[in-house]
Amino acid sequence: MSITAIFVVFAVVWFLLLLLNLQGNRPSQAESGDVVEGTPSSAPAEFHPKRVAFRTTIYSVLVTIVLVYVIKSGWITLDMFDFYNIIEK
Repeated sequence: MSITAIFVVFAVVWFLLLLLNLQGNRPSQAESGDVVEGTPSSAPAEFHPKRVAFRTTIYSVLVTIVLVYVIKSGWITLDMFDFYNIIEK
């Protein structure tokens, strides 16, 4: 597995976890009772993008390490997904 492939896996995992992390358990403005004029009441009350990006990066590094290990160890191979015998051996 090349460095480029590892970077691509990391990028995909990072954006996936970012989207999941943005949906985290954050109180809305309506729940906190402080709705800023001009925003929907369902908007988050406090949003810290640096904290979200840092947390996402830490989780992504861990998930990428596990994925690269699984791929390099041979637990998952391309042959496992060749349902129509397209890949010649």
